[in-house]
Amino acid sequence: MHNKSDSDVTSLAPSSPPRSPKRPAYYVQSPSRDSHDGDKSSSMHATPVFNSPMESPSHPSYGRHSRASSASRFSGAFRSSSGRKAHRKRNDKGWPECNVIEEEGSYDDIDNDKGLSRRCQIVLAFFSFVLLFTVFCLIIWGASRPYKPDIIVQSITIDDLYAGVGSDATGVPTKMITLNCSLKINVHNSAPSFGIHVTSSPINIIYSEIPIATGQLKKYYQPRKSRRTVDAVVRGVKVPLYGAGAGLMLPMTNTKVPLLLDFDIQSRGYVVGKLVRVTHHRHISCLFTADPSKSTPIKLPKKACTYT
Repeated sequence: MHNKSDSDVTSLAPSSPPRSPKRPAYYVQSPSRDSHDGDKSSSMHATPVFNSPMESPSHPSYGRHSRASSASRFSGAFRSSSGRKAHRKRNDKGWPECNVIEEEGSYDDIDNDKGLSRRCQIVLAFFSFVLLFTVFCLIIWGASRPYKPDIIVQSITIDDLYAGVGSDATGVPTKMITLNCSLKINVHNSAPSFGIHVTSSPINIIYSEIPIATGQLKKYYQPRKSRRTVDAVVRGVKVPLYGAGAGLMLPMTNTKVPLLLDFDIQSRGYVVGKLVRVTHHRHISCLFTADPSKSTPIKLPKKACTYT
């Protein structure tokens, strides 16, 4: 035990604020730094108590006194309840060894609990992308639906039309008819952003509910904002009429034959590859009269046909 000198008190007085009362100093007992053989001799050092961080010295001490103070704090923890030092192993610097309890687990698990895992984030991002892309495709599909191709049958040219008496494949006698003609069809694609693939169902020319000639439009591609006239050949050779031929006069030199043109046209546009497709069907039906004595094209006005 030793008292503070006047110089120590004077050096500490200016650093402490005058408005806070001075607390009494406390003392910490620590073993001597030079004793490594377990000697019970100890020294007492006075440690002042500071009311605030402003009262502490401006420069921390890293010398021998700080190490001794740290040693006294750790050494005090290993004293028994009777005041005697516990016999513990010391390292080469004289510090007592203590058992350290290691925590199980890693800190990565704590970080993962704060939010979604990386796998969940990837799955969520994937489904969000699919949803947004689906909505985008639906919007484009809805915007492309109004662009229906405009289809008009312009004319029919009768190349051959004659009838006679014959027999079918089973030998039944009946009237038979032969027809060979061609169609001109105008297709207008008004879509501003995609082309269309155009094809047709079998094109039938019907006499008294019996198809006497059949043909088909070859599939082709038509670019955007374009107009095109295509040809289709329709023919039938020695088609038996059976009971329908009763109203057909032979020879057909001065006979006009009422016929019906009936077929479907399909157009398909690929807006976003094959993911977004726009398909339109048009059913066309036209009534006209064929004159075997004339080979000039038969004009079909728009009112003579129905487009549905």
